[in-house]
Amino acid sequence: MQFGIFTVGDVTPDPTTGRTPTERERIKAMIAIAVKAEEVGLDVFATGEHHNPPFVPSSPTTLLGYIAARTERLILSTATTLITTNDPVKIAEDYATLQHLADGRVDLMLGRGNTGPVYPWFGQDVRRGIELAQENYALLRRLWREDVVDWEGTFRTPLQAFTSTPRPLDGVPPFVWHGSIRSPEIAEQAAFHGDGFFHNNIFWPAHHTRRMVQLYRRRFAHHGHGRPEDAVVGLGGQAFMRRNSQDAVREFRPYFDNAPVYGHGPSLEDFTEETPLTVGSPQQVVERTLAFRETVGDYQRQLFLMDHAGLPLKTVLEQLDLLGEEVVPVLRKEFAKGRPAGVPEAPTHASLRALREVPAA
Repeated sequence: MQFGIFTVGDVTPDPTTGRTPTERERIKAMIAIAVKAEEVGLDVFATGEHHNPPFVPSSPTTLLGYIAARTERLILSTATTLITTNDPVKIAEDYATLQHLADGRVDLMLGRGNTGPVYPWFGQDVRRGIELAQENYALLRRLWREDVVDWEGTFRTPLQAFTSTPRPLDGVPPFVWHGSIRSPEIAEQAAFHGDGFFHNNIFWPAHHTRRMVQLYRRRFAHHGHGRPEDAVVGLGGQAFMRRNSQDAVREFRPYFDNAPVYGHGPSLEDFTEETPLTVGSPQQVVERTLAFRETVGDYQRQLFLMDHAGLPLKTVLEQLDLLGEEVVPVLRKEFAKGRPAGVPEAPTHASLRALREVPAA
């Protein structure tokens, strides 16, 4: 099972000091966080994609390419690549290039994003978001799997005898996760293609997450990709830790109360009761995360959001020390217990290449 972190790259004032980091400071902080993630033994670093303030990761491949040069083992991913407003041709080229630079340590999570105004900025209609996601991904798959593509669709100009360059490393496209919080059409899309499904359940109660993942698993089997338990599932989560749980609550409360996304809404106590947010000791984070298996079954990837809401870099790096030293080692051991032998591991470039090299029977 893979463990890692994802960032949305928000530039948010620290409510305890009033200071807002510069965009440069925030971008540099994201790099430091990724390097630290590898240092403490995590498997994955994922960045979001946003094109509006107060967010800075508008160019994920630039950021991940730089991180690739600073790391050796870390899998580099996105925590959404906007399949609706990016040209599939550019996605195919950019992420294949990143594959070569990172020696295959690349996958990506496709999604529609949650910012409506981004659609007209890139010449699209938000009311056609699902259609855009479906058509653009169908083209992306062909661009990565066919050397020469003839194609005509609704949302971009036709392609005639087109070859996307560079070709995917070793002839193996990056593994794709389809990320969605609330759209069953995206769970169906992931299932139809036999891809991964990532439910970023940071705002949602367990019963909603269960329904979405169960739908994906059923449809994965329906489309002939294997058993429901063979489906590849990832989850998001949030945590803030101190060794003493009361200290964690006291320190995190002003960040929660003023966060751009959920600040000035439900209380910290209500939010932690209804969603996967865990504020407390490392042991409490372990126990809460292990309970996710009761919701979705055995799964392949767990990512945590830890660098948002104005938390200073020093604090985030301390969180990563706790995650890498006291949480993830226990999670690896406990999740391995009772895991059925047939449950697949999270796909990697090496495992996908090995499958491709197996001769046909």
